[in-house]
This record gives sequence, structure tokens and C-alpha cells, in this order.
Amino acid sequence: MRTKRSEATAVPLLDVRRQNSPLRVEIDEAIAEVSQSAAFILGPACREFESAVADYCQTSHAIGCASGSDALLLTLMAFDIGPGDEVILPSFTFFATAGSVWRLGAKPVFADIVPNTFNIDPDDIEQKITANTKAIIPVHLFGQCAQMWQINEIAAARNIPVIEDAAQAIGARYQGRLAGSLGTAGCFSFYPSKNLGGFGDGGMVTTNDDQLAERLKRLRNHGQHPIYQHDVVGVNSRLDALQAAVLKVKLPWVDRWAAERSQHADRYAAAFADRDLCDTIAVPTVADDCQSVWNQYTVRVQDSRRDALRQFLADREIGSAIYYPIPLHLQTCFASLGYEKGSLPHTEQASQEVLSLPVFPELTPAEQDVVVDVVADFCRTMPIENAA
Repeated sequence: MRTKRSEATAVPLLDVRRQNSPLRVEIDEAIAEVSQSAAFILGPACREFESAVADYCQTSHAIGCASGSDALLLTLMAFDIGPGDEVILPSFTFFATAGSVWRLGAKPVFADIVPNTFNIDPDDIEQKITANTKAIIPVHLFGQCAQMWQINEIAAARNIPVIEDAAQAIGARYQGRLAGSLGTAGCFSFYPSKNLGGFGDGGMVTTNDDQLAERLKRLRNHGQHPIYQHDVVGVNSRLDALQAAVLKVKLPWVDRWAAERSQHADRYAAAFADRDLCDTIAVPTVADDCQSVWNQYTVRVQDSRRDALRQFLADREIGSAIYYPIPLHLQTCFASLGYEKGSLPHTEQASQEVLSLPVFPELTPAEQDVVVDVVADFCRTMPIENAA
């Protein structure tokens, strides 16, 4: 049953203030505790949050760092990946996945996606493995895990580490297991827009490998252990204690927020079907063995109408976003790799069709009705021949 449409029509894509406001007292107390202790770098707040994340993800270790990008970079460094090495990853993802590989002088090898989930295609991974392949980075895009059983099987047969890019997927499950516990290591981002978002940048690497965890701890702190003794060259990438304190307050809410996102996703799917919009709006699919946390609710807009719908929404103050309009294999900075249009057809088609709609936990039913109403208005008033 639809709720009465609100008089206010503006709906944001995301409003982190609604999430943080109810936790304001706890967050302020946590920040004050760090301020009082003056333990701002690798102090108790960081250790407590790392322990909480390891327990949550059901891994032996969680190592904090300065960002999700650095989580990827540090993990690649820990595997000594560098010039001459190849790393297989999707092109349909945020830049940091490939950028971390490039920064080390290694070669990103882009694989196509499975059209219905937007995640990397395990069959294409297998086709692109060479003697120089030193890692595979599946991205759990939009909050849904990649097909890790097949990816791990491919990697294990060749002794290749699997690094999960779980930046958008804390709390997501694959065959009952949590993101971050499915590969050799898992990399998380706590950017404010993530399902577990801080008050700035922050990142984490999870692993069950004791030696890898110890190496990551050294690499994030200039490679030193003990102090002023450097057996390896690391970087300065330590999780800020103030961020850790904020995130520890928010972590217990992650599953509830994911459940609320999932309810919104179900309402969208039912509403679009009820309005007979599915010829224009293809709703996202969740694989049978996955439980998505819906970091984004990303539809496909058919018949080259995506950009027109986005403008139609913007004109009515409805938030939306395109992730990602230019696939990584077609970015200018990677031109030397030799990819051309048509190299990854499923990826390129997705980049022309995807549009993400508001799905944040605090979205109200009335606001969601506004979004659906506006999409329905577009489908009714914008004929296909006029929408391009």
C-alpha cells in the first residue's frame, strides 16, 4: 500500500546527518575520550575498533589505515606486487581499485562483468590469467558480493591471492559468510557515504593470515618495527583515532541500517512492477547465494533514456547518481594499456544505462513514493524517441 505523497518533493540521494544525529551524544563522548587521552595515533580507540571489526567480519585480524584506497595499496604492497606484475580486476568500479595497482608500477588487467549483478565475471578472469598474474581483486559492487566460490577456485589452482575490494559491502554475505572473510584479504572504506561511514576518510584490511597481518601493520607505519628500525619501506597510512572512535559507535548499527536499505530495495521493486515500469526501469538483481547490503540501488534505464531520466529527476530535486559513466579501461590515464571501445561490452553497456536512486536507511516511505512517482511521470511523459 502506498503512503500519501508528501507535499515536499525534494529527496536527497543521501543524508548522513539523519544517521549521525541520533548517535550524537555517544559520538561526542567517544571523541571527548580520545581528546582527553591524547592517544591520537594507533591508540586504544584504534585497537578497540580493529578488534570490533575483526569480530564482526569473523576474521582473525583487522588492520586500520587512512583510507579504503590505502587498504588496497597496502595489501598489494604486502604481496610485493610491482613492475612486471599483472592484477586482474573489473573495469566497472571506482578508480582506486585500478589506481592502487598502477601506483606500484603493476599492470591492471580489466575483466568484464556479469550483466545482472554488475560484478566481475569469473569466466573472464580465467581467460585473462597469465604467468604474470600476481593477484585478483574482485569488487563487491553496490553492496553485493562477487561470485567468490568460483573466483577462489580459479585462484587457488594457481596460488594467486584474492584481495576483496569490499569498500561498498561491509555486512554483505556470500553463502552465509561475510565480506572481508572470503578471500586472502578484504579491503574496506569508511568514507562518509559508505554503509559504515566516518567523519572523514578511513580504511581497514581484514585477513586470517597472521604473517600478512603483521606485514600490513608495519607497512602502514613507514615499515618500522620496532621504532626507528626499518626492514621494509612502508607509507604513513594510520587510521585516525578520532575516526576509529566515531566508527566504533556506529558499527553496531550496520546490520539494522542494511536491513532498512533492503526494505527500500524491496519497495522499489514492487512499486516499479506495480506501475508497469519494468520495460523502462530494470531493477537490480541479487544472486541466490548473496545477501546485499544495498550501498546503492542501481537500476538500468533502457532505450538510451538514462541521461534524460537523471535530468528529469534533477529538475524536480530528486537525487540520483551515475556510477560509473566512463569505465576504467577507457579512461585517458590507462590509454597505454591498449583497450578500445568494445573491449568489455557488458561493462560499456552498463556504463550507459545505470542510475542509482536514493536508498539510504533513513529514507521515508513518503520520500520513496515521490521518487517512484517522478520516475513514473518520466516514463509517461517522455516518449522513447524524445528521450535521447
